[in-house]
Amino acid sequence: MTITQQDDLESLQTIGRIVANTLQAMAGAMEPGMTTRELDQIGRALLERDGAISAPESTYDFPGATCISVNEEIAHGIPGNRVLHDGDLVNIDVSASKDGFFADTGASVRLGAIPPALEQLCRDGKRAMDIGIAQVGHDKPIAGIGNAIGRFAARRGYTLIRNLASHGIGRALHEEPTEVATWPNRRDRRRLHKGLVLTVEPFLSNGGHWAETTARDDWTLYSQPPAWVVQYEHTVVTTANGALIVTLPG
Repeated sequence: MTITQQDDLESLQTIGRIVANTLQAMAGAMEPGMTTRELDQIGRALLERDGAISAPESTYDFPGATCISVNEEIAHGIPGNRVLHDGDLVNIDVSASKDGFFADTGASVRLGAIPPALEQLCRDGKRAMDIGIAQVGHDKPIAGIGNAIGRFAARRGYTLIRNLASHGIGRALHEEPTEVATWPNRRDRRRLHKGLVLTVEPFLSNGGHWAETTARDDWTLYSQPPAWVVQYEHTVVTTANGALIVTLPG
């Protein structure tokens, strides 16, 4: 989507704020002994309260209002009977629509104490997202996002999951530009333009390169080779002065 008028921007900011508030509330509600289904029900109630519709449910018939991935699950985890425990790493991904506008946000959230190396991975995962967002601006190369993230990851000794990309969003959950790499990509010659709406969501890892499903279900993704993975995501609008983040709580 390309934003061309103030009303559209305000509508996008409205749904961006809703998904951000939902993510923040879900993260704050996590506690040991809770199931991922119970956590998802909190998210569903908040979206419904604000008049929003779950995007993965409405777009792809996903079996949950939100995606909740725990530890070895790195994305698209199905809410269910899995019980959360102290020390878990939980990725919460909230995407929704309201009045025909879509926004998407996510974060890897620590439940209780985790090892120092994993704490550092979380901090660096958020930093990788921020570095990618800093590359968003009118007439900047799309590949600049992944190139900058890739340099950061390489300096810190991390890997990047290379088949989970950022994407355009706005009037649909996934739209042009598709496959916005958050890893180095020399072949992409596309450029950003003013008003373009997209996500920035690198998957930073301490050894993983690919995301794959298993025979367990067709949704949940796991790192190959097995490794810790964190993901942080914002929906942004491209402007002449950089990126305008719309998925901020408020």
